Amino acid sequence: MPNAVTLPGKLAAILVYSRPLLVFGGMLCAIGVMWFRDPVAYTVGVSLLVLSMSFDLVDGWFAARFRPNAPLAHLADRIMDKLVYSIIFPVIAAGMMWRLLVISPAHTRGELLHAILVLLLCVTVLIRDNFAAFMRGFAIRQGVEPEYSEYNRLRTMVAAPVSALLYAYAFYVPEGPASRLYSGASWLGNLPLQALFFVEILFLVINFGSIAGYCRKYGTVCLDELCLGDEVLRRKILAAFPNALTVMNAMMGLMAVFLAYQGRVRESYLMLIGAATFDKLDGALARRLGLTEPLPEEPPRRINFGNLMDDFADGLSFCIVPAWIFYVCLRQLSGDAFAGLPVGLAALFYAAMGVGRLIYFTLDKNPIPGFFKGLPSPAGALLVVAPLIMFNQAIGQSEDWMRFWGHFAFGLTIFTGILMNLYFIRYLHMGRYMSRNPWFTRVSLLLLLTVLTPYFGVVCLVYMLLYVLSPLVTGRIDPAVAAREQRQANGAH
Repeated sequence: MPNAVTLPGKLAAILVYSRPLLVFGGMLCAIGVMWFRDPVAYTVGVSLLVLSMSFDLVDGWFAARFRPNAPLAHLADRIMDKLVYSIIFPVIAAGMMWRLLVISPAHTRGELLHAILVLLLCVTVLIRDNFAAFMRGFAIRQGVEPEYSEYNRLRTMVAAPVSALLYAYAFYVPEGPASRLYSGASWLGNLPLQALFFVEILFLVINFGSIAGYCRKYGTVCLDELCLGDEVLRRKILAAFPNALTVMNAMMGLMAVFLAYQGRVRESYLMLIGAATFDKLDGALARRLGLTEPLPEEPPRRINFGNLMDDFADGLSFCIVPAWIFYVCLRQLSGDAFAGLPVGLAALFYAAMGVGRLIYFTLDKNPIPGFFKGLPSPAGALLVVAPLIMFNQAIGQSEDWMRFWGHFAFGLTIFTGILMNLYFIRYLHMGRYMSRNPWFTRVSLLLLLTVLTPYFGVVCLVYMLLYVLSPLVTGRIDPAVAAREQRQANGAH
């Protein structure tokens, strides 16, 4: 019996400790690909990355099953992950730039944007790993036992497939040997940018979520040591987190405009969804950290820097950017098809009505908890851009459908601008509703997967039109219930 247990135990150790060697071999193959453009080296490199990914997915099960009492199991797994990521993600960043220069010298702006996004993703992964190591080490020195989160394990499980996918895309060499291995690898190397953007943005969000999880677990211990009872300093440090989310809101809006100029309205819509998500998170985080109320000894400020940043980001992402995308689609992407429509005036009208709604929201002295008066500007932005997805799909395919969706978007833009300023209509705070009802969040995420199908625009438009009509049902909800942030379990104590 001891021998029967020893062999699987050794196999578990091989699975854990061999991954850095496999990834290092992948790095050598990547160097061979960049120097010789050898498809055999490309095939071997992708195979090594896929093998490393497979080991990463099963090593935890083997270790828990056959070496459950290994004293350094968690530490060894973290060190191996750190070594693997420190090797592979810089290699991927270099490979993306190599593909632009050598394989795709006549690259589009979309491909350049994708390479920049991958660079930012690789930097984020390395920052997250170092930040996690620092927070865990600091907490241990303060006598706090580290916690092993399933969410962080999910992030680790996702990192290996994403790295293999990006490696296969970055170092793709065309016209390779007629083998099944090369055919599979080359299929990954020719994935459309739309699918890659979706995977990379999702992985980026998971990394940010992992950073937020470490802040939540160990942040109090770090702040107690850093601030030494100074509440003003503590609030200034905490304010950096919601302000960072606000900046990400504005950056998503600017990326949406950039993508619209490339004719990628679907990706622009995803950026607006990201901006709306960051807009929801920064307010929720500020309330969770207690930053919305002034200190008892602190006099109230007439101008709050955080609120000013939030208003600026919302005005950019949800007022100016949708109007800009609307103008770009109907004036530049469609040629002279809508020369008779006052497209510029409609865009200016929507932007002005959106800014007016934000001003009213800021100055309103009698808000209704959990509700918006008038259609909220993030919902207005998503509603205005949704038909432009079908409009963009119809360009070059169907002149009649292009004209239909163009005129529909024109009318919807004016209608949305008016609806945002009908303050007697109460719209439920969608972010808080999702917090109270996880099932609704899951359904919304499943609908988001339609981005990989031609029906994404239709799904988004129907979703937003249902929200426009939602006051007929949600307007009767008690504001005390609508204002709750978290779902409360039955029988909560």
